[in-house]
Amino acid sequence: MTNAVEVAIVASAFGADAVRTAGHRKWAEASRRAGAAGFEVRRELFGYEADAAPTRLAGLGADIAQLGLWSVYSTPASLYTADGQLDAAALRRALDEAAALGARFVKLQLGGFADHADGDAIAGQLKGANVRLVVENGQLTQGGSLHQFVGLFDTLKRDGHADLLGMTFDVGNWAWCGVRALDAAVALAPYVEYMHCKIAAGEGARRFATAPAADDARFAAVLERLPRGVPRGIEFPLDAAAIHDDATRRVAWLAAA
Repeated sequence: MTNAVEVAIVASAFGADAVRTAGHRKWAEASRRAGAAGFEVRRELFGYEADAAPTRLAGLGADIAQLGLWSVYSTPASLYTADGQLDAAALRRALDEAAALGARFVKLQLGGFADHADGDAIAGQLKGANVRLVVENGQLTQGGSLHQFVGLFDTLKRDGHADLLGMTFDVGNWAWCGVRALDAAVALAPYVEYMHCKIAAGEGARRFATAPAADDARFAAVLERLPRGVPRGIEFPLDAAAIHDDATRRVAWLAAA
């Protein structure tokens, strides 16, 4: 496929209950059958806390690699606490777990970043780590504002840490924070290294994640503003009644979009 982009499937796309019940291995296999290049492991979907133990993660990572997939390790933890301090313990735990899995990316929420990135401390934690740290825009105002992300990358650049970390750009999450995804794409494109592909439907408390239509011009405009080679993760719900067919179709579409 000419100019195809790598596509990963996020475990939650198969349904939270399905992943907690059957485990990540089953859905990594489903991702491979659908033609995906990667698979995102979600820490919050482990059936037991013991699933995050190093030996369990190493086993899961070996299974994913044997399928020919690369992995993302996603944790709901935030890089910064609510009062703007670096959460060094959360970062260390995420890095250790991602290393055990053998992940390409380790993804955290941004959290309460204000104006002090503490780049030296992050760099110290990342020293020797064979995994790329990315922070994601969330659905809450704290950790989901465009101003925060612009400020974070400006601060890191100013302090000599321009390449310290990257961004997971979640197209749909901006809607929860009242930000136009295209505006965010224009401002943050240089820092985006991984994408979560979905859009938001509904309004207010009734807003929910869904798949973009193949002819969704606004979604297409966002893709056009972001780097073409950035891997794209399917994070919208797949059709539970036809998982394989839907996943296969969506992977092929997103790879070529």
